[in-house]
Amino acid sequence: MNPYAYDLDERDLKRERQKARELRQSQWWKRRCAKGRCHYCGRPTPAGELTMDHIVPIARGGKTTKGNVVPACKACNNKKKQLLPMEWDAYLQSFHTQP
Repeated sequence: MNPYAYDLDERDLKRERQKARELRQSQWWKRRCAKGRCHYCGRPTPAGELTMDHIVPIARGGKTTKGNVVPACKACNNKKKQLLPMEWDAYLQSFHTQP
């Protein structure tokens, strides 16, 4: 058993995916993406290339709410995967402490 996995049943997973699809169509999300910045690296990114990332991943117990989703470039979203914010920070710090 993975100590970091959150036990979601298929119904919950489908519900969260549907909420994410709906939120991506909202004006709120479109305004967030229009700013053209990745939440994680801060690099300018065209709005159409930003992805929705759950700060606390659904697989780790996160929900699809405005307070838990941020626009992220594909590179950061792929690197972050299922990490929690404190794990992501530790991952980034590992690059800053290397000689």
